[in-house]
Amino acid sequence: MSLMVLVVDDEADVEPMFRQRFRRDVRAGRFELAFAKSGEEALAVIEDAEHVTLVLIFSDINMPGMSGLDLIPLARAARPDVPVIIVTAYGDAATQQEALGKGAASVFVKPIDFNRIALEIDKGLGAAR
Repeated sequence: MSLMVLVVDDEADVEPMFRQRFRRDVRAGRFELAFAKSGEEALAVIEDAEHVTLVLIFSDINMPGMSGLDLIPLARAARPDVPVIIVTAYGDAATQQEALGKGAASVFVKPIDFNRIALEIDKGLGAAR
């Protein structure tokens, strides 16, 4: 069974950045990358992820429709074993507290630190094996 990391963000540049940074890992078959541009789309990906093991969800907060904060408890209810990490431009304490209170495993503040993202992916892959 293959392993999948889901990235939820409506910004056009996020998907190419993740694909570029993790292209060797994806080519080597370590994991698949899936992308959603909204919370609703992310829930559909989570629901359809029967043929893969979802290991980690990275989500922005501000998106059209459902926010990342609203997504957290729904994603956790659907897949309680999968950590949700919020990646946001809003690094204030209140936002971080709200995200953690809703069940986020962690909050990363943009700009995206891909070394930190890679460490979380490695941790998720290790837990899934």
